[in-house]
Amino acid sequence: MAGGGLAPSNGEVKHYNGRVTSFVIVTCVIAATGGLIFGYDIGVSGGVTSMDEFLEKFFPSVLEQENKASGKNQWCQFDSQMLTSFTSSLYVAGLISTYFASMVTQAFGRKSSMLFGGAAFLLGSAINGVAMNVAMLIIGRILLGVGVGFANQAVPLYLSEMAPPQLRGALNMGFQMATTIGIFVAGLVNYGTGKLHAGYGWRISVALAAVPALIMTLGAVALPDTPQLPRRAWPARPGQGHASEDPGDRRRRGGAAGHDRGERGGEEGERPLE
Repeated sequence: MAGGGLAPSNGEVKHYNGRVTSFVIVTCVIAATGGLIFGYDIGVSGGVTSMDEFLEKFFPSVLEQENKASGKNQWCQFDSQMLTSFTSSLYVAGLISTYFASMVTQAFGRKSSMLFGGAAFLLGSAINGVAMNVAMLIIGRILLGVGVGFANQAVPLYLSEMAPPQLRGALNMGFQMATTIGIFVAGLVNYGTGKLHAGYGWRISVALAAVPALIMTLGAVALPDTPQLPRRAWPARPGQGHASEDPGDRRRRGGAAGHDRGERGGEEGERPLE
């Protein structure tokens, strides 16, 4: 009978015995804040560029054209290359930095990429929050783009590799959910700061992007790296003749190491996993 399918395998299928521990959940939640970074910046830029105080300070010609076109269809009424550069610089920087982020992630680990991306986003948020001219705005946006590029590269990998296989899809979706939450929160923040009419509402909007960046940066410092590449051998303990396993690997598996060692105790005694 004609048909297609996968041939059954005669090899042994090994099941991963890791448990869902509080450590795994906290790790994935902190890592997922990388999605908040992306979502918040997507949502905040549109609201900020529509605030009169922001346009009056940096793009007065756009505000003038907007006032002249009041009551009319404003579609394609404005032609400001600088305003376009402010908006698009983040996405261009994110696109370019992603290529470098993949090499850094492969060579130095997911944790290093998350740390670098969070630090770049923190710096970009600070520069945008105190910006006095268009050049500072664009430099800040470029740094934000670098942070987004590194976070988008490393966070989904980190979540997939830290999560137990049975929950890998669900926990990895935390990145997408955090992105959506970031967009929603940015809309609420813009709505509130837009009503201040004190000249600094837009600064609050762009500076608050530092909050998820700070969470991810501090989390990247505290959290272990995944047991994937680069694979590092940890120093051997006293009495051991070879290196021990990565502590992050042991935590991620939630006790699976002891379970596996118990199963194999008759064959291998107390030799640690490699």
